[in-house]
Amino acid sequence: MSKRDYYEVLGVSRNATEQEIKSAYRKLAFKHHPDRNPGSKEAEEKFKEAAEAYAVLADADKRHMFDRFGHAGLGSAATGFDPTVFTGFEDILGGLGDIFGFGDIFGGARRRGPQRGADLRYDLEISFDEAARGTETTVQIPRQETCETCHGSGSAPGTKPSTCPHCHGRGQIRTQQGPFMLARTCGYCRGAGSVITKPCPTCRGAGRVEKERKLTVRIPAGIATGQRLRLSGEGEGGPAGGPPGDLYVVIHVQSHPFFQRDGNDLYCEIPVSFPTLALGSEIRIPTLEGEESFTIPEGTQSGATFRLRGRGMPDVSGRGRGDLLVTVRVVTPTKLTREQKKLLQQLAASLPGEKFEPTPLGDQEDKGLFDRVKDIFG
Repeated sequence: MSKRDYYEVLGVSRNATEQEIKSAYRKLAFKHHPDRNPGSKEAEEKFKEAAEAYAVLADADKRHMFDRFGHAGLGSAATGFDPTVFTGFEDILGGLGDIFGFGDIFGGARRRGPQRGADLRYDLEISFDEAARGTETTVQIPRQETCETCHGSGSAPGTKPSTCPHCHGRGQIRTQQGPFMLARTCGYCRGAGSVITKPCPTCRGAGRVEKERKLTVRIPAGIATGQRLRLSGEGEGGPAGGPPGDLYVVIHVQSHPFFQRDGNDLYCEIPVSFPTLALGSEIRIPTLEGEESFTIPEGTQSGATFRLRGRGMPDVSGRGRGDLLVTVRVVTPTKLTREQKKLLQQLAASLPGEKFEPTPLGDQEDKGLFDRVKDIFG
């Protein structure tokens, strides 16, 4: 009997994309899988036919030869089986080795080798000042660690696991079904290939025990909320003595009473009196290192912003620092003495008449400090 066209087998057009071919094969493999159709010779043949079609059309060179010359152009290449083209279908095929009987070649080492332990996450809240200067703190975490009594084997000291009597150490139960050698994970040893006859008294055969550990975490200066620190090898121990995973410490920085942060730059607002801006004066401004003197020029307008370079947050990588942007804002006194009122009236009378235009809605005054300063300095 002549073979059907591979495009017809998969139900796709000749100009189908790689993804369309893959999707079509996935549907057919799932539909005609021998596990879903036990004892059906027709399903076996269709499953085999679809696998052969996909093996050709998923290979660019073989597909080109098939497009030009049909089945005759493939020769023995059509029957040459390359298992790598089926990578990505483990959800249907149950692993390449499980379906086609290549577990010893492709899956055995992976199944029996030591597995890495799980990664852990710890959320750590620190103050704004701690983020600015860096700090060192201690965290306490519960985790699964390799049992020190049995070193992760799960067997009592002086004993060893015995070979599984059901799978004879293979970790799989294999059955012949038509042209296929089907392999399933051994349910007795759960794929380990061995069983523990005398469990460790400490971990009761688990190979791991839960412990609380205190760990020191060094937090670099300039760290921000959402950034995380990786402590290699401080996660959970791997099963059967496998290597441990990692611990990820996720940072949450508390807000500051008056500093706002954008990247490595800091923003703050300083209340001052009208004479300070009109006449110019020296004021004290807050920085991360404490208060510093700053001279306001004569005639400064309320809302003016000054940039102090290198007074912001340190870069977490250690490369320089951001800037501090200080906005000055006039504070109107709410209580005046009789003498103060008289002096202000005299000042008002001595000033030339000015025409003040109303500020349009949505203009700068409706914006917060942070947005206004960003508009000015970009």
